[in-house]
Amino acid sequence: MSFWDAFFIAFIEGLTEFLPVSSTGHMMIATALLGIEATPFVKLFTVAIQLGAILSVVVMYYKRFFKSVNFYIKLIVAFIPAAIAGLLLGDYIDAALENVFGVAVALFVGGIILLFVDKWFSKNSLDAEEDITMMKALKIGLFQCIALFPGISRSGATIVGGMSQHLTRKNAAEFSFFLAVPTMFAATAKKLLDFYKEGFVLNQHEVSLLVFGNIVAFIVAILAIKFFIGVLNKHGFKGFGWYRIVAGAIIILLYLLKVPLSIV
Repeated sequence: MSFWDAFFIAFIEGLTEFLPVSSTGHMMIATALLGIEATPFVKLFTVAIQLGAILSVVVMYYKRFFKSVNFYIKLIVAFIPAAIAGLLLGDYIDAALENVFGVAVALFVGGIILLFVDKWFSKNSLDAEEDITMMKALKIGLFQCIALFPGISRSGATIVGGMSQHLTRKNAAEFSFFLAVPTMFAATAKKLLDFYKEGFVLNQHEVSLLVFGNIVAFIVAILAIKFFIGVLNKHGFKGFGWYRIVAGAIIILLYLLKVPLSIV
């Protein structure tokens, strides 16, 4: 992997991590189109650079992270379902990470759902973090389990989960951002542990790529969060829904036309 490859993938990660479009799915498609072999390091890279993206949340919302212990308890409660599911379904998730066609289908179907989300939850009124009870946090965490399959979108699933609990779009989106912190940190730690358990050791070039990728993801994610909140408040989810439908349809078409994608 070159630094150009690392920049391109990290840029996509930072741009899409908090948008309801699936960052993992986009990175998988990007590595396929760039012809990057899905080596153990490449798989580690696509997970580890998420740390840069989630650090942007901590920096932008740092006051919220010092608000109360109750805030952290809610995050832990919401995190537990995905943590358990991730441990139980780890092998299946790794296999899904090599199926670009499956990602394309998930993008397409998820896009159709997003077209109707604003209408379904138009009367939501819970606009404060205090409105998120422990039970609501747990239910949002259950929605996050759906996003273990690449292409679903962790942020999309958890935002819809929050809105199903009568949270406003903004409140649901911000809780989704916060929930990304323990989720992505745990995913990266597990991936690093698995990497070393398999006998792999990072060389100097790979360490440099990881540092570089996290810096790029951090900077781009800050801009993406500001953009997303603004668009969400003004226009809702329809634009993201149509984007997912078009992107998914293009990849499905390329697959059916047997256009060579290296990891399809």
